Amino acid sequence: MHGKQKLYLIVGPTASGKTAVSIEVAKRLNAEIISADSIQVYCGMDIGSAKPTLEERAGIPHHMLSVVDPDEPKFSVARFRELAIECIEDVIARGKRPLVVGGTGLYINALTYPLHFTGAPADAALRTKYALLEAENPGQAYARLKEVDPASAARLHPNDKKRIIRALEVFELTGTPLSESYAGFSLMDESQLPYTPCLAGLTMPRELLYARIEQRVDQMMAQGLLEEVKMLCDAGYGAELPAMQGLGYKQLMHFLEGGCTLSEAIEEIKRETRRFAKRQITWFKRDARIQWYDVSTYGSLATLADGIAAQFLEEGGVSVGK
Repeated sequence: MHGKQKLYLIVGPTASGKTAVSIEVAKRLNAEIISADSIQVYCGMDIGSAKPTLEERAGIPHHMLSVVDPDEPKFSVARFRELAIECIEDVIARGKRPLVVGGTGLYINALTYPLHFTGAPADAALRTKYALLEAENPGQAYARLKEVDPASAARLHPNDKKRIIRALEVFELTGTPLSESYAGFSLMDESQLPYTPCLAGLTMPRELLYARIEQRVDQMMAQGLLEEVKMLCDAGYGAELPAMQGLGYKQLMHFLEGGCTLSEAIEEIKRETRRFAKRQITWFKRDARIQWYDVSTYGSLATLADGIAAQFLEEGGVSVGK
């Protein structure tokens, strides 16, 4: 293969079927899978993050699953990028193709754009200032972020206090909005990228996706999500950890602390997952490099996988059929 190494990626919202199709695509490409999911990186968070079981992996090696403990203090997008690139290099060195699969937009961008991670150090005084402002006047930090960095405000959930405060901190310390550390992607020099990305995205009518989300949450509960959350709590992982703010974990911890009924927690998981899927769709739709596949128009998983594998092989400069 001439030129830069190709990096194959399958993206899309939660519950769109990325796991199942990626395994089929990996079989056709002689690929190994690298997960780009911000909760699947954590050990012990298996059911709630829909981590594929060994059986579901069907013999295809998976990387970046269960690589850090839920209380890992320094896990960041930059660290994800570092570890994932090590996995990708290892896969390539063994003569296999790297296939990145996931729905965490920043993780995907970290591997497909030459990101300049901001080097702004943590500033305890600034953090305290904004935390106090927020405690006295909830919503103030988010309102301030909307003024100084509307792009980051649009990307973050208004309740994601930790990241809102980090974005404000970066703005105050550097004078540059955090979003600009990730922005100007289209103006960036492609030659700075370690790989040439080939992206496929899964989509489907909104009602179908929402029905699949509902079904998946019920399935996770049946598989023992509540027991998984209890085990994490018993192991001493508290609600203040970013990992425990993950969908499903946060709501069930609230239930275990007596904050709501179990049925309220489950409804909340479904509602927040639908909102999350909506944000993921908005995020990925902005990326013109993605070729979209409407899952509902394919008769079977095999024909969908054939279509994506054919796109990848064509973009990868390999004629289909080899």
